[in-house]
Amino acid sequence: MSASANPLVAKRFEGPKVIQFSVFLRNKVGALLDVTRMLNEQHADVLALSIVDATDSSVVRMLVSDPDRVEDVFRTNDVAFSTTEMLVVEMTEVGRDLLRLLAGLLQAEVNILYSYPLLTRPHDRSALALHVDDVECAASVLAGEGFRILSQADIAR
Repeated sequence: MSASANPLVAKRFEGPKVIQFSVFLRNKVGALLDVTRMLNEQHADVLALSIVDATDSSVVRMLVSDPDRVEDVFRTNDVAFSTTEMLVVEMTEVGRDLLRLLAGLLQAEVNILYSYPLLTRPHDRSALALHVDDVECAASVLAGEGFRILSQADIAR
């Protein structure tokens, strides 16, 4: 079922997008520290973090305080990366909200490809970063369910 035909979709999500960086690092001690230090020196903070480890390399997924600055830093320093649009959802009562969030996405037939929590607490609440197969549909459905969808400005403090 397409997003436009889905009765659960309240409206199209047109808010600012949250960009995730996937950084490809050699699997060696200190590699993540080096990247984090590089960002910190340029006044960019890591706000959420997920690491997928393989034998020779790792993929570090991160949300940052200033995506434009981070992209410039990575390009200047020849750091291999890609970007992905993420959905960040605020949760007030984590246990109950997680069930509602999952049920809403199931009804809309939106697949969660992966997720991870934020290290920070925007608005003093928990937040979950989601990579889904249809960001606009997921955002519309969750907004219709009463969830607050966070923008880059919301998570950057």
